[in-house]
Amino acid sequence: MTPTTAVLVLQGPNLNLVGTREPEIYGYESLEEIHAGISARAAELGLDVAFFQSNHEGALIDRLHRRDFAVAIVNAGGLTHTSIALRDALLAVQRPFIEVHLSDPARREPFRAVNYLRDIALESIVGQGARGYHLALESIARR
Repeated sequence: MTPTTAVLVLQGPNLNLVGTREPEIYGYESLEEIHAGISARAAELGLDVAFFQSNHEGALIDRLHRRDFAVAIVNAGGLTHTSIALRDALLAVQRPFIEVHLSDPARREPFRAVNYLRDIALESIVGQGARGYHLALESIARR
């Protein structure tokens, strides 16, 4: 039996409101629906997926510190543009990650051009909506 790759999907602040928060930007699927789709695709690809969402930076960092995953998919939400601490945690745990954003931050407000994660991520998938998570899973499965 081949061991499965453990994937952590880490969701940052306000992502619990996806589906109702600015749906013209983030889409109409709830986070639970997005996670159900991720789970189904992960199973097809033979990946073991776990989810964690928090509106608290420290909780996200504590979750990373558990190091019980081989690779992560990270949507840091607004922390992408502000959190050196989250960046430091991603470096400290020494696990590769793919950055995902439902929208394309670079096409939005100018302050969203700052991204503390892009240069340390395996890749960044932006502006693909929930499909971005599936693309990240497929990239992980290919590696």
